[in-house]
Amino acid sequence: MKKFKEIFKSSEMRLAERNLVQINKLEPEISKLTDQELQQKTNEFKARLQNGETTEDLRVEVFAVSREATKRILGKRPYDVQMLGGILLDLGSVAEMKTGEGKTITSIAPVYLNALEGKGAIVSTVNEYLSERDAQEMGQVFSFLGLSVGLNKAQMSPENKRAAYAADITYSVHAEMGFDYLRDNMVSNMSEKVQRGLHFCLIDEVDSILIDEAKTPLIISGGEGEDTQLYFAADQFVRILNEDDYVIDDESKAINLTHSGIEKANKFYKINSLYDIENSEIVHRIANSLRAHKIMKNNVEYIVRDGKIELVDAFTGRIMDGRSYSEGLQQALQAKEMVEIEPETKTLATITYQNFFRMFDKLCGMTGTGKTEEQEFIDIYNMRVNVVPTNLPIARIDEPDAIYATASAKWKAVVEKIEELYKKKQPVLVGTAQIEDSEIVHEMLSKKGIPHQVLNAKQNAAEAEIIAKAGEVGAVTIATNMAGRGTDIKLAKEALELGGLYVLGTDKAEARRIDNQLKGRSGRQGDVGTSKFFLSLEDQLMKRFSSYESFQEAYRNSGDKEITNKNLNFGFNHAQKKIEGFNYDSRKSVLNYDDVIRQQRDLIYSQRDLILLTEDASFIVERMIKFSIKSITNNEEYKLHNGSFDYQSLVNFLNKNIGEVIKYQFSLDEVKMIHEQDLPEYISKKIIELYEIWKENAQINYDAEHINEQLRHIILKILDDKWQNHINIMDKLRSNTNLVQYAQKNPYQTYTEEGTRKFEAMLENIAYDVMLSVFRSSIGRKTNITKEMKSDPIFIQLSRTYTFIPTLTYEENEQQLIELYKTVKRRIEELEKPKE
Repeated sequence: MKKFKEIFKSSEMRLAERNLVQINKLEPEISKLTDQELQQKTNEFKARLQNGETTEDLRVEVFAVSREATKRILGKRPYDVQMLGGILLDLGSVAEMKTGEGKTITSIAPVYLNALEGKGAIVSTVNEYLSERDAQEMGQVFSFLGLSVGLNKAQMSPENKRAAYAADITYSVHAEMGFDYLRDNMVSNMSEKVQRGLHFCLIDEVDSILIDEAKTPLIISGGEGEDTQLYFAADQFVRILNEDDYVIDDESKAINLTHSGIEKANKFYKINSLYDIENSEIVHRIANSLRAHKIMKNNVEYIVRDGKIELVDAFTGRIMDGRSYSEGLQQALQAKEMVEIEPETKTLATITYQNFFRMFDKLCGMTGTGKTEEQEFIDIYNMRVNVVPTNLPIARIDEPDAIYATASAKWKAVVEKIEELYKKKQPVLVGTAQIEDSEIVHEMLSKKGIPHQVLNAKQNAAEAEIIAKAGEVGAVTIATNMAGRGTDIKLAKEALELGGLYVLGTDKAEARRIDNQLKGRSGRQGDVGTSKFFLSLEDQLMKRFSSYESFQEAYRNSGDKEITNKNLNFGFNHAQKKIEGFNYDSRKSVLNYDDVIRQQRDLIYSQRDLILLTEDASFIVERMIKFSIKSITNNEEYKLHNGSFDYQSLVNFLNKNIGEVIKYQFSLDEVKMIHEQDLPEYISKKIIELYEIWKENAQINYDAEHINEQLRHIILKILDDKWQNHINIMDKLRSNTNLVQYAQKNPYQTYTEEGTRKFEAMLENIAYDVMLSVFRSSIGRKTNITKEMKSDPIFIQLSRTYTFIPTLTYEENEQQLIELYKTVKRRIEELEKPKE
């Protein structure tokens, strides 16, 4: 059997095991070093990297030094399995390590090694508590070895964030890193950025971040929202629908109107055809309201507290503070629950976790459960999942599932089992899928007088205290989505003698991985323990898939008895695998759509950086003039059916839209002399000649640095406004793909083609607006105001208080200001003259 397993080891695991042998051989030698000699190793490693060696060349020595430093500073010698996990992380893998195996200590060596390159190493965590804890504890080791440690948190000032990212090693919550990246690409000056590049990232609870949250984009919002009456109208419409008016796909949870529903919509909104393109906004609002009313449940996906909709993290059961649904779904929920409808904000910047983390040069992650999702990690992130052996054999017993015909029979059996365990004082952790289930168990236990603790989104504040006591003798703890909570349950000695922690699951999750996380709360570090799931044919998992109705019919007379049927167990497992496959397809679809806008975002952000860094913004302006004129002259409107070119219409457009701004009128006779292929060069040359005059005037008025700064400001303002508008257009385009499906077209292909067309149009609009805005700018106007005047405090004060007269031209107002300045100046000089 051992030889058989050896054959199927990954190449990373084979290399890691070889490296581990070498690290262990070095241990006696490294252990003899003094503290000072051990600390000097960091500078030695840095020097060797600068002289051409690679992190791979240094891995064995660095890991041996890291192990010794960890032993001396924390008093814990990393086990072989922890070193093995660390090597796998450095190889760019996902290291699966069971609960209680010490993932945090495992992270020290690979982070130390990759921080030596001086490009920054980031450790991503799921919450700020873990970031602070790990930065403080592991930071002791890094500080001993001469590396700086930074902690990045929300609400920190840009200066403190910059300092955190400038450290050799940075600890940060994953979401905050993503928001910092988006904010960095909205700054008006390069020095305002806080991040210094995306080099190496180690993600703790990697499956939670890269898989569970993969469908949730990071969004920075702002600006004015839309009329809340739109959401109210959709809500009122959905409330009048019957079950025949819509259909829900149990597999995908997609919901659509039937023919009768469409007819009702046409009548309600007084329109001819709901699916005409001009009604896409109505379709979008109805879709959100349908989802809010018919799919989403209070106390499951969200709770209502203090008149607010608060989102519940489906994987941790925690309230997601400050988070809300985008694209109008939050407003649809507010209308449904009859709380205040907040205006929908405009998306200013957005990115998915998938595309953010894929930008790192080197990515790796740790989790207690990841092997079942290995294909997704490989396909999307190019990371293999390697299972690290436990330090001690797993002693937990995983009992077969108990299945009942009805939910009431299941809950009765659950409470009877809890009562049995409570009587023998064995601690039990009851895992529920949603808040409603935890409250069912709570009520049943209360009636029986069994003391217990409840941990869900409504009782989140006392989480640490509740979990700390969950391993005590006789403890009964009910937790909603306990799987995603990062705290270990430590057992009292007496509890171990009673059989350890009994994990009682009351529902199968949509992924086997989540069930494995729940099981993993028991049997940590070789402890004894037991896990068992109690299920019913009325559970959501069975309703969504399998032969639900036939099984129900077959066992409707089972009463409260447990059903023993291998086909039923297979049905649950098959349903779970099907949902896993569907959810993977769904996440892949999100990535495919986001990849379209990712390419556009990368281009815009790279252009932004070029603008921020340039010392010659004038060159960019000239390029934009040429690009704009080329797109105008290439417009198909000017190409007549007979093959000739419509010079008249082109000149009319130029003179009306551009000529009035640049103070130049193109001559039709002159333009007609130019071949249509040479028109872009001819017209651009004329405009650039006028731009040269504009620059000469600007140079009389201002120094080169000021002119460059003003041009950069004009370009960035237009680029950001157009880009933010484009993001919202793409959001609407994405949400209206059901219109495309209705017309039997490929939605992704349509989104790609239409999105590309709109992006190209946006680039043309940016160039056009920049050209006109530069000419409209006052810094290049011919002026009689001298540099001496501008530097005079008297003129500065007067220019601030002078009120422009609307009936006068700009030049006339300017002359008025000059005359006023001269009068005041003269008067002051007269007053300052010594009296004779």
